[in-house]
Amino acid sequence: MEEERLVNARRQEEDESELSLRPRRLREFIGQARLKENLGIAIEAARARGDALDHVLFYGPPGLGKTTLSLVCANEMDAPIRTTSGPAIERPGDLAAILTNLEKDSILFIDEIHRLNRVVEEILYPAMEDFTLDLIIGKGPSARTMKLPLPPFTLVGATTRAGLLSSPLRDRFGMHFYFEFYTPAELITIVRRSADILNIPIDPDGAEELARRSRGTPRIANRLLRRCRDFAQVRADGVITREVADATMQMLNIDHLGLDDFDRRYLRTIIEKYDGGPVGIETLAAALGEERDTIEDMYEPYLLQLGFLNRTPRGRFATRLAYEHLQIPCAEPGGQQRLL
Repeated sequence: MEEERLVNARRQEEDESELSLRPRRLREFIGQARLKENLGIAIEAARARGDALDHVLFYGPPGLGKTTLSLVCANEMDAPIRTTSGPAIERPGDLAAILTNLEKDSILFIDEIHRLNRVVEEILYPAMEDFTLDLIIGKGPSARTMKLPLPPFTLVGATTRAGLLSSPLRDRFGMHFYFEFYTPAELITIVRRSADILNIPIDPDGAEELARRSRGTPRIANRLLRRCRDFAQVRADGVITREVADATMQMLNIDHLGLDDFDRRYLRTIIEKYDGGPVGIETLAAALGEERDTIEDMYEPYLLQLGFLNRTPRGRFATRLAYEHLQIPCAEPGGQQRLL
């Protein structure tokens, strides 16, 4: 189900056209103002000294620009970049091969770094601290350790679950940057910029309507823009107006806050099957037929942002705002029911 959702923030096959929409310089990157300011200072200082940029950890919900900003770092530092992901590095030898082929001051970007194998992760410790690769040659009593020097490089790690990073690895990153959800004003700017690049006619009200339903996520905003373009070409005069955007979203069952059928089913499950909570995440996952990690990473962050969900040690609660949004009567003390 995760892959079928239009508002799923993880990268999908249709998002490959995003490559033309990605900013290449820090000044072109919209949003994340405090992050950009701090990162810009670090980049400028590293360039002035002629050093590699300090190791950087980007964390936050998917679709907010972690990969894009890693490419921006490479462009700003005028450095080559090598990209991979945690699950793709299966053995220590895989990581050793990558590290020994890096150029001086280059950037190694590891997406989903929290999914690195622990044995592989240990290879990174001396590489990040001392730019050395510890190799064990031989086996048994005759085994010996050899230190292989590495060129200075920058490790940029990205994760949606920073809490799953081990402390030794997390502590070796000199800079930690959290990605916030984008404001409607920032998303309007992103939608209009993407529309200009893709030559999609859109008026200000249409951009505002799309931004409002994009769940604070640029990747979703760009995806919805493409769906509205199709609708406008077939059912309208080709221009995305508020009416066209609203009609497209109604057809896709995405409401004015960007919630889709799964979000509503998730909230209704808590409210109608479990009396609003508390309900454990494993019970919810079984009831919805989804993996626990998928629910925690993909569905809950935006509901928490809206204030529709409380996540506590006792379990999940649907808030009064969730009842109000779904127009479900909320139980009052003493068994009374009222519609919020």
